[in-house]
Amino acid sequence: MLELIKQPWSWWAAGIIIGLTVPTLLIIGNKSFGISSSLRHICAICVPAKIPFFNYDWKKEMWNLFFVLGTLLGGFIAVQFLQDPEPIKIAETTKAALTEQGVRNFDQLLPSDIFSWESLLTLRGFIFIVVGGFFVGFGTRYAGGCTSGHAIMGLSNLQWPSLVATIMFMVGGIVMTWFILPFLLGL
Repeated sequence: MLELIKQPWSWWAAGIIIGLTVPTLLIIGNKSFGISSSLRHICAICVPAKIPFFNYDWKKEMWNLFFVLGTLLGGFIAVQFLQDPEPIKIAETTKAALTEQGVRNFDQLLPSDIFSWESLLTLRGFIFIVVGGFFVGFGTRYAGGCTSGHAIMGLSNLQWPSLVATIMFMVGGIVMTWFILPFLLGL
């Protein structure tokens, strides 16, 4: 059984499991799936100020923090004990396109040419890690949720704002991949 779990799974298996999360949460307690709201709950717990955004009954959302903790714990267990010993498989066309832009390290999920402590001290690394992180955090809050919350939970509930947000996530990803990324890799 452990060998089966260690093998890479097909995309459709993960899709079914993630898809079953939505009705499970709704049946168990009318809860919405989403990860980004947990940061608000943590801030509401830790920040003693009377900031209106953090002034709510965060104890009702404690389940979400346990969900995130379980996600982190599951990721840790997977990396430490269930990791596939084979190198990550990246499409040859993707490798060729990135190699053309100066990225050469493909032995891990995030190329250390871009994502490492050493690259953080470069302009390109700072833009990718710090500026990119700010945009992800700001965009998540501005959109009222993250990609998982909108694309999985919001679309399954037929919410118009989630459809708009998901379309914009896709448009932003395409623009980033084809127009902004080549420019940033050239820095």
